[in-house]
Amino acid sequence: MEMTWRWYGEGNDSITLDHIRQIPGVSGIVWSLHDKVAGEVWEEERIKEVVNQITSKGFSPAVVESVNVHDDIKIGLPSRDKYIDIYIDTIKKLSRVGVKVICYNFMPIFDWTRTELYKELPDGSNALFYEKNVITDDPKAMVQRILDGAGDFTMPGWEPERMAKLDDLFKSYEGITEEKLSDNLKYFLERIIPVCEAYDVKMAIHPDDPPWSIFGLPRIIRSRDHIKKFLELVDSPYNGLTLCSGSLGPNLMNDMPAIIREFHDRIHFAHIRNVKVFENGDFIEVSHRGQEGNVDVYEVLKAYHDNDFKGYVRPDHGRHLWGEEKNCRPGYGLYDRALGIMYMLGIWDSLDKRKIGK
Repeated sequence: MEMTWRWYGEGNDSITLDHIRQIPGVSGIVWSLHDKVAGEVWEEERIKEVVNQITSKGFSPAVVESVNVHDDIKIGLPSRDKYIDIYIDTIKKLSRVGVKVICYNFMPIFDWTRTELYKELPDGSNALFYEKNVITDDPKAMVQRILDGAGDFTMPGWEPERMAKLDDLFKSYEGITEEKLSDNLKYFLERIIPVCEAYDVKMAIHPDDPPWSIFGLPRIIRSRDHIKKFLELVDSPYNGLTLCSGSLGPNLMNDMPAIIREFHDRIHFAHIRNVKVFENGDFIEVSHRGQEGNVDVYEVLKAYHDNDFKGYVRPDHGRHLWGEEKNCRPGYGLYDRALGIMYMLGIWDSLDKRKIGK
């Protein structure tokens, strides 16, 4: 298991690489060109600039999250081939600087969805919260809450440029069913996976977050059965998963350890996050400690350990602690994610010792 940390880049993250260096066990930085919207060309000079920043501090740049997929590809418009060609060009460029995994998603219009970014928990910390009843027929109100809460920080999947075209986007997705979305994903994969195989870059799709339809939009990566169907679209080891326990976790029918054990050889990247699910289906993100929520993080890690997982892991969203929400990107503070890393590495070390009988 390779422990990594998501970093939003110089001048775009309240957390510096020097901060991250002080967290034991972190060997890699998960990065992106966060000013790029889906479909834009990634210039080689810009890529090298960020990679040099990362490697100068002793970190690996092997994981990129995200190279976002243009809506025309998801919708299946004739223009999709142009955007797939740009995506292929990016894969090749990233391969040349040592990138091994690209995390992406195929969620229509919205990326991860929450209704409140700073919901207070009983201990006084605050975290990302999802309230089902707030998801009404008017997505613009939710978008405004997200953008207002983000402040000056960029939010992947919530780019103001795209959100300003919300009416047009919804009109474009009219008639796109789960089956059509899956067909369009297959078309995309059939184009890019041979390139990934040639350039040794694995694609790792992120599950839908939350794992159900919102605003009538289709979602196709939200359960064990959906994952199985997805992996069969293009049966290649380069077509794999970013398995996110916090995205699948709000559906209590998703057995995370069982999913890991079944698909471990196609999991290239793991997001480990805990969520507390309430009786009415609302959920909030809590600490990584298993007892705090509905994701048994110990069993999740044990499933990876039992299958000798050597892929990349990062602590996903964390709570905002000690007032840091004044300065950090929602869900991406320093303290709770660092605590989560130490909790996870403590479990992993214990599993290692048990394995060798010490």
